[in-house]
Amino acid sequence: MKNGPDPMRGFSPDIFAARRKRVLADLDGSALVLCSDPDASGGRHRPDRDLFYLTGVTEPGAVAVLRPGGEDGDFVLFVRVRSPEEERWSGERFGPERAQEIFGADTTYGNDLLSEHLPKLLAEAEGMYFRIGAESPLQSLVMEALQAARLRGARKGVGPYGIIDPGRLLDPQRLTKHPDELERMRWAASVTVEAFTEMLGAVRPGAGEWELEGILDGAFRRKGAGGPAYPTIVGSGANACVLHYVENNRSLCDGDLVLVDAGAETDLYVCDVTRTFPVSGSFTAPQRVIYDLVLEAHDRAIEGIHPGVTVESIHHTARDVFIDGLLDLGVLAGSKADVIDTEAYKQFFPHQTSHWLGLDVHDVGDYAHAGVSRVLERGMVLSVEPGLYFQDPLEGLGVSDEVEGSAVMDDYVGIGIRIEDVVVVTAEGHEVLTAALPVSPDELGGLVGGQG
Repeated sequence: MKNGPDPMRGFSPDIFAARRKRVLADLDGSALVLCSDPDASGGRHRPDRDLFYLTGVTEPGAVAVLRPGGEDGDFVLFVRVRSPEEERWSGERFGPERAQEIFGADTTYGNDLLSEHLPKLLAEAEGMYFRIGAESPLQSLVMEALQAARLRGARKGVGPYGIIDPGRLLDPQRLTKHPDELERMRWAASVTVEAFTEMLGAVRPGAGEWELEGILDGAFRRKGAGGPAYPTIVGSGANACVLHYVENNRSLCDGDLVLVDAGAETDLYVCDVTRTFPVSGSFTAPQRVIYDLVLEAHDRAIEGIHPGVTVESIHHTARDVFIDGLLDLGVLAGSKADVIDTEAYKQFFPHQTSHWLGLDVHDVGDYAHAGVSRVLERGMVLSVEPGLYFQDPLEGLGVSDEVEGSAVMDDYVGIGIRIEDVVVVTAEGHEVLTAALPVSPDELGGLVGGQG
């Protein structure tokens, strides 16, 4: 399923039409405006995910307006006009006529006519769904259209009364994945696993973090993906304790652990995997103790995933494993209840166990509503990524006085371990999309340096 000329990335137009039908039913007299960024020179265009989700459009400079019962139809699309001179520099464009045929819009205009048609399309809408962000010509047009409609509304009693973020409509839909979306995510997972395996074979003392990054990112492209889904993290030694470390400029040393967090993007859908492994292929005794604890939290959290459980319960499972383990090791002191109450465990486990995945690495969707954790449903995709990080207390990184004075900490300072997989909720329970990449310490170590 390699990327080809299909502008809809191989998805059926019926999928996008069905999504628009659901959104149009929820608009209740309001209008929805979605757009992609103009073509930015000097960089690869990143399609707007909400626009793609509802229309299949990935071209820069596109604007979609959905409004039930509108004069120009329910779905109006603005795209770049054909221009031989500009297309010489930036590639072929669809143009309004071809775009209407491909994407099924009721009416299509060139985006040079936005200022003429957008105010009319929004004139009598009761509300407006539009994402406010950085200043842009479209945002100015939307605000002007809102102001003009409000002035008319004062005389006629009609017109938009405000702007609402499109996420209110789209985020709940995007949380549950269509089988064709899951197919892309399985492909992204397969590419990621193959790239990690290739990268692990190149691990050796003296190799650069940047070399492992290059192997991964290059493998993603060679194996048919669009590239990395996010900046690849390769943190060796103490760098593994920095959660969003992206410098990747240190050389690997014998005795180091290496934490690698990376994932491929295929047809805009993403993967997100973390593995932590020793440069030598063999864990030291302290490293193995912490690795086994993280692996237990990882495995037990995944075991608990099935429809009807809450996202919070997944996190609490991993948290409780860590608290019990750190108390047994003497890293934490006191009762389990006190540790939970004071959140002392956050010195070592500061992040959540899961986040949604899909068109974005941290995909849209609430984790709780009105203080109640979201319940998992079939088709949701989430990460499971427990981790423990023993930053040097002498560096003033927030480790408590009690822990700083603990002699047992000397064995673990500088160790950072995270294990992350991608899990889809199924009717029966769950499926680990990245299960082909080993997590057991012996299997993982066996792949290091091409030993497996």
